[in-house]
Amino acid sequence: MKADQVLAFRLGRSGLAARRGATLADAAACPASDFARDSALLALAARADDLSRETYESAVDAAELVVAHVVRGAIHALAPGDEALFGRALLARADDELGAQLGRQVQRLAAEHGLTPTAALGEVAAATKGALAGGRALDKNALHEELRGRVRAELMPWCRSCGSHHVAPMLWRYATVRAGARLDSERRYTIGRSGRTPAAREAVRRFLGFYGPATLGEFAEWAGLARSHARRLWDEVDAELAEVPVVGRKGWLLERDVAELESPPAANGARLLPPGDPYLQKPNRPLLAPDPALRKRLFRPVASPGAVLVEGRLAGLWRAKMKGRRAEITVEPLRRLRRAEVEEEALRVARLRGGDDAAVVFA
Repeated sequence: MKADQVLAFRLGRSGLAARRGATLADAAACPASDFARDSALLALAARADDLSRETYESAVDAAELVVAHVVRGAIHALAPGDEALFGRALLARADDELGAQLGRQVQRLAAEHGLTPTAALGEVAAATKGALAGGRALDKNALHEELRGRVRAELMPWCRSCGSHHVAPMLWRYATVRAGARLDSERRYTIGRSGRTPAAREAVRRFLGFYGPATLGEFAEWAGLARSHARRLWDEVDAELAEVPVVGRKGWLLERDVAELESPPAANGARLLPPGDPYLQKPNRPLLAPDPALRKRLFRPVASPGAVLVEGRLAGLWRAKMKGRRAEITVEPLRRLRRAEVEEEALRVARLRGGDDAAVVFA
């Protein structure tokens, strides 16, 4: 299967082939990273018509859209019905697998102080729930202050960047998952309404629906799971999978999706995708940017540019800078680009960021 065909399938599944009058929950069917503030807002605006910041924030506060730590412990915007699937359902139960999920720092702290990862997570999750009880809403700093009085000191190493002791990062992030905490439009943590936790194998189906044909390793990395944990979930849907070679290597796709992969929808229009957009996640990167040097520039550890897509193809890189109420969008073309192709999208970005005008500058 050629890279262009796989990308066309994934683009359509990501909601980017054509902007629709979708609900925000539909647009966020594939969780949208909000690690960089406003990334999820821009990602959803690339998929849904007429989205404004006010509409987005109202949806978050009304729980029509959830912003929470889910896969990999990272903040994402997602459909309300999927919070438990991509959050609690994927929490490992075995200590070795949970330790891998929480990371080396937590493994080391637990071992040094005679704790299991399960006990450490349980303690911080209970403290988080207690801190947010009674409908309280706390920003990150206020939540950490509350946790300092509720969590044993051994789980609060010194943080050089913060200049203080606080609960180890991956531990408190996953504790919000266990506690059922989410973020409101002011970036304050609150306790959401807990529902049934679905079978975790559904996460494999969802992943392959957005990033297939793919491998077990890609699923494990995307979900932030130990390989043994990911393998068990993968095996539960194995009978539903078809092997599909992708650019010279093996990949797997849900059998029900093979026909759509063979005839994916055509893409139209331009999009300015923010860093962290679902379509820019790791499974797509080698296909989007086969040149390693370009891939290194586009997908940086921090301060990545956004991606310009035209008719579904990578056409440039972009960055935005607000100057008063005007956004200056600097575009680095990777092929011939017409200014008109990106000006409408640039104005959309400006308005979502609180501006009323945009200027496109070609680097």
